[in-house]
Amino acid sequence: MHPTLAADRAHLPELLQSVRDLAARELAAVDDRPAARPGPAPLPLPPPLTGTGAEGALALFAQRWAPGFSGSAGPRYLGFVTGGATPAAIAGDWLTSTYDQNTSVGGDSSASALERETLGWLRGMIGLGEAHSGAFVTGATVSNTVGLAVAREWLGERLGVSVSRDGLGALGPVTVLSGTPHSSIDKSLSVLGLGRSSLTRVPVLPGGREAVDVDRLAAALEALEGRPAVVVANAGTVNTVDFDDLRAIAVLKERHDFWLHVDAAFGGFAALSPSYAHLTDGIDAADSVCLDLHKWLNVPYDAAVQFTRRQDLQVRVFHNASPYLGVPALPDPDFLHLTPENSRRLRALAAWFALTAYGSEGHREVVERNAACARRLGERIEADPRLRLLAPVRLNVVCFTLAGEASAERVDAFVRAVAASGEAFLTPTVLHGVPAVRAAFSNWRTSATDTDRVLDAIIAATATAA
Repeated sequence: MHPTLAADRAHLPELLQSVRDLAARELAAVDDRPAARPGPAPLPLPPPLTGTGAEGALALFAQRWAPGFSGSAGPRYLGFVTGGATPAAIAGDWLTSTYDQNTSVGGDSSASALERETLGWLRGMIGLGEAHSGAFVTGATVSNTVGLAVAREWLGERLGVSVSRDGLGALGPVTVLSGTPHSSIDKSLSVLGLGRSSLTRVPVLPGGREAVDVDRLAAALEALEGRPAVVVANAGTVNTVDFDDLRAIAVLKERHDFWLHVDAAFGGFAALSPSYAHLTDGIDAADSVCLDLHKWLNVPYDAAVQFTRRQDLQVRVFHNASPYLGVPALPDPDFLHLTPENSRRLRALAAWFALTAYGSEGHREVVERNAACARRLGERIEADPRLRLLAPVRLNVVCFTLAGEASAERVDAFVRAVAASGEAFLTPTVLHGVPAVRAAFSNWRTSATDTDRVLDAIIAATATAA
């Protein structure tokens, strides 16, 4: 064994203590860590030859790279829809690397059974029934891709062909209908060979809504004259957290032939709150569902889940035919037959720890507190003449812009000024053609005090964008 590697092995307990100490210091200070760290990164070093040992690597990282990391785990990082990592989720994530389980196939450990238990808990939390099976993937984009891959095979089944066997040429033109699809839907359609142009955007409800007009969706389905299609519904849009009427869309399946995919990346967790659970009513009628855990469940990147009613079609798409990997056996095939990955870490462990530690009630409190913080910020923005609220605060995202002419240049300068302050991090967007800004609350640490600090940073940055 290489002497440096042997030395690290001999001193592993001390090394883990050093890592623990660094992590504890960083997490203790995360509430006041700058939410963003814009600026140049260190210049690259030549590749290491002899190596420093793990303690040396830790010291170099702490000196050279850690100071430039953002406070994305902290309470005022409101860009994208980024959670953090709860204490229990961190513990589970550390142990994921410690045990380093191969969850591609079962039979050698209980890891796959733990994943199935966790999937069952999540399924019930968001209102799905036992007809839905699932698997862990990296994030919402892969979850949407898997769901639409199964939908693609379903389209072939309806037309009497198998896309997984014969290719896209056997399928012919495809229609995908959605009101306000997330950008990952376009990406998924491109990856799957269905093409971005297969997506038809159905008009949304009037009054600045992002939810699909179900009557217009019905008309679009009617125009297909019986040809099967895919409908992508939203359980929480990115800009305004608008929800499609899932129950009304499901009723359309009585008259029209379509696969219903629900993108519930973060909005699915609204089901935990009695105040918001009605928004996800009807999700159980979905043929496939996307749920992203490193958003509102606050487990570390990367972790998401896909659910589907048609595991048989999923296996047809993703099964790996090799003698050493075994034959997929329903109803509990090995996970490598369900997702694009053969090699996959035990992502379920962090989620298992989080759910076991805090339960549905603990995570419901996070959802409701984040929603209350979003309302608080929205009310203050609406009352400030320098700012303009662009949509009602429906759940956990505040979408707003600058008063007066909100050009892309002004908004960009404003976002950069907020980031430069270190007090908050927001992301730009465009809503109904208007350059805008999103503040997405999904971190378990965020409080009313943090919300007020974000508002102060927003007000200070308006001067930069004047």
